[in-house]
Amino acid sequence: MKNLVLLGAPGSGKGTQSAKLVAEKGYTHISTGNLLRAEIAKESELGIKVKEVMESGQLVSDDLVVELLKANLDLDNSAYIFDGYPRNIEQAKTLNSILEGYPSLAVYFELDTDKLVERLTNRRVTKDGKHIYNLVTNPPKVSGVCDVSGEPLVQRDDDKEEVVRSRMEVFENTINPVLDLYESKGKLVRLQADQSMDKVFSDLVSKIN
Repeated sequence: MKNLVLLGAPGSGKGTQSAKLVAEKGYTHISTGNLLRAEIAKESELGIKVKEVMESGQLVSDDLVVELLKANLDLDNSAYIFDGYPRNIEQAKTLNSILEGYPSLAVYFELDTDKLVERLTNRRVTKDGKHIYNLVTNPPKVSGVCDVSGEPLVQRDDDKEEVVRSRMEVFENTINPVLDLYESKGKLVRLQADQSMDKVFSDLVSKIN
């Protein structure tokens, strides 16, 4: 299986489709945020370094993220989904160097900005972010309650409209060079994300095989 780099604006469906690929195809999902938290919990040398940076209110550097990835990847025995990384051209170049010699493909989830705003403002999640719903397209069976865990569902602060539009502006300013890089290497496929969840998944599977 190819290692997959999922690219797309917040709310374009990357997390939902990642979960389906993990469950049905045996991929391992890589979230740099989760890796950072796990490393801190392990109290490893790297984790202590990361904790100091985060507690000082600074962003974790690209160099530290690379160190984190290298410490946690087993590319000889697993196929990974990278979701939320890379966020910029420098990170994309770095990830390319890490994956060199292993099959990989970038998938871009394309979605119109206004539709993204509608999708994100209707998103509800469990507190840990593991279970994701949409009040319009994928509502919970019981309003405000997760079908799986029974936990209350919440709206993230960054899913409010003014925040979403600001995030979209930042995203659009950084994504094009990343797309150009993958396209120049013949490693980019585009996915129309404005479809039902099942249709997006079937299209995704057909493109990555």
